This record gives sequence, C-alpha cells and structure tokens, in this order.
Amino acid sequence: MRQLSDELLVDTYHAAIEYQLDPDFISLIYAEIERRSGDSEQFTYQMVVV
Repeated sequence: MRQLSDELLVDTYHAAIEYQLDPDFISLIYAEIERRSGDSEQFTYQMVVV
C-alpha cells in the first residue's frame, strides 16, 4: 500500500466501494487512508470532494 500515491489510494477506495469489493479489502484501504491522514489533512479533503 505504501507504494500507492495518495490520490491513487483514495481512487482505489472509491472504486472498491462502487464495485462492492470484499469488505476486508475496503477496510484495509481505509486503514491506510487513516494512517496517512495523520500526516496530512489532504485525505479529508479528497474523501469529501471525490
């Protein structure tokens, strides 16, 4: 997950929800977003805007 850019991570999260992928996979993505969001408020903005 650390190799994904922030933008790609958020896009992946939205796509996983849209395609109703495995909830464990979605939770894994979300956990990474939460981890990174401690470093920056950019994720909060991207999650709301997208």
